[in-house]
This record gives sequence, C-alpha cells and structure tokens, in this order.
Amino acid sequence: MLDIEKAGVTYGTLTAVRDVDLHLLDGRVLALLGPSGCGKSTLLRAVAGLEPLSAGRITRDGADMAGIPVHRRRFGLMFQDGVLFPHRTVGGNVGYGLARSGRSRAAIGARVAELLELVGLPGYADRAVGTLSGGEAQRVALARSLAPEPRLLLLDEPLAALDRALRERLLADLRQVLTTTGTTALFVTHDQGEAFAIADEVAVMNVGMIRRVGEPDVVWRAPGDEWVARFLGYTSALPGSPHMGNSTRCAVGVVPGRGSSVALRPTALRLDPAGELSGTCTAVEPGPDVTRVTVELTDIGELAAVAEGDRPTVGEQVRLRFDPAAAAVLPDPSSPAPSTTEPSGTLDR
Repeated sequence: MLDIEKAGVTYGTLTAVRDVDLHLLDGRVLALLGPSGCGKSTLLRAVAGLEPLSAGRITRDGADMAGIPVHRRRFGLMFQDGVLFPHRTVGGNVGYGLARSGRSRAAIGARVAELLELVGLPGYADRAVGTLSGGEAQRVALARSLAPEPRLLLLDEPLAALDRALRERLLADLRQVLTTTGTTALFVTHDQGEAFAIADEVAVMNVGMIRRVGEPDVVWRAPGDEWVARFLGYTSALPGSPHMGNSTRCAVGVVPGRGSSVALRPTALRLDPAGELSGTCTAVEPGPDVTRVTVELTDIGELAAVAEGDRPTVGEQVRLRFDPAAAAVLPDPSSPAPSTTEPSGTLDR
C-alpha cells in the first residue's frame, strides 16, 4: 500500500504541492487528474524520489521512503516520451532492467517474450527501435517498465504525445495490461477521459491540492464543488434551494440530493418541442453526434444545451427539456466535502 500523508513540495517561495493525503491499495490504479501546472507531475516525481518533500511523508507498505534512492525503491517509471535506447533492440530495451537481476540469459529472454506478447508486440525482440511507430515505442516503454515487476508503476502522461485514435486504443490495452499483471499504478493525466477509463480511483488536483477523490463514477456524479464540476465538463452552475425530501430545486428543475447549487452538463438541457422551458438560440456549434447550442432563457441567462435531429438557427425560439440525470447537486461551500483535502467551494468561474 502506498500512503501519502500531508505531502508538500516547494521551490523557494513557490509551493507546488501542499498538504496532499492519498492512499493507494495494492493492485489498484489511481489517476491524478488536473490541468497543466497543478502539481500532479511534481507529486509523482516526489513519490519516485526525484523531488524532495518539504513536508509530510510517503510510505510504501509502512516503510518511509525518505532517504531511499530512486533505484532502490523498486518503482517503475514511464513518461510521455518513452526515451528508448536507440542502440539497443526492442528486446534489449525491455530486458535492460533485468541485466543485474541475476537471471540467466534464457530467463531474461523468456521474460522479454512474455511482456512483448502482453503489450501486443510478439516477435518484436530483434527489431531496431528506430523502425517503431510512436504507439509501438510506447508499448515497448511499458514492457520495459514492467519487466522488473515493480512494486509501483508511475506513469506521467504516457499517452499525451499520441494522436487521439491511437491514444484511445492504447488506453484500453494499458488498462488490460495493468489489470492482467495486478500492477499497482499511479497515472498522471490532464485528460478526464483517460483518467475515468483507466483508473479504479481518481484524485482531481488543482493549485497543488487534492480537490476530490473517489471512484470515477462517484466523482463524475458528485464533483463536490464548482471548480471540479467545470473541469470535468459541467458547463453551468445555478443557485439551488431545498425542495421536497432529499432534493434541490434550481431555475430549470429539481435534482436529487441536497445542496446550495446545481451543476449542469450540456446534455442536461435538450431541445424538445414538448419541453417546459423556452428561450432564444444564440449560438450553434455542429458536431458529429449532436449539435451544441447556447440558449438565452429569461431571468436565467445563457445555458448550454444539445440538439438532436434538426439544427436550430441563431435567433430561433426553442423549447428545452431538462434531464436531472445530467446534473449534479453541489454542497454548501461552508460545509466540508467528503474525500477532499479542503473545504468545498468555488475557486474560479
């Protein structure tokens, strides 16, 4: 088990990571999700031993990592650029970390073949790395990081340099590899799609602090505060007030759960001739599946919505249907939110 307790990292007067508490069980994948510059890569480097802590501590199975050099932590590292050794073959790269393990050449060769099969590159051992595509190179980098059977695998934006189609394909393969091998992993990304697809648990980070931690579907349904909601793709937040039972009313409808505001995803409002809400279309953005529109509602303002079928025109009067399943109640900012390291509240809009 990896425990991060009240961890902090500073550079002079700059605090990059502050008061972080995280716990990662063996065999699980935790995604650190946040915008560029939020401190997630710095935290990963601190876990690896590449950055010193200014506060708190990091333990693995109860043993404090302070003072233990990188090469003795038995942690695997994989970065955005796999940085393969150009003078070695694919097999030479994958087996590099096993050279001093005491295994025989035959055992190393068997391990290399096993991992290349696992990452979808059987028979590639004798290939020159200069002949590999970007996706193949990252698969080799993954196999190399897994070869010594690390106690913890640290992945820092490993798919960010790949095109979208290849990234999505490798993401599914990476999840399968981590699950098959039972690898404990800390996965850093700025992409919520990656985080939610690969992780057993997601920690949303901003300005050096953890804003929300939980299983992906829990974080998605209950972001906890407006900043997290907007980062995850909720487009609007409306004031809310208590309603009958355990529910909250906002200007467009009633949502299960009690809180002080309601966050809306674009799909919370859909154009529907039978809808109870009406407004004026002020912007239209065609898409491959649905058309995103902006609608001005009287006494509410502009809200995002989606249109299926016929595309509205700017200035057209439209009617909207509200879907509470695409909305999330946000708690009162004065009340501490569960699974966070700070009180819930609005950071920015």
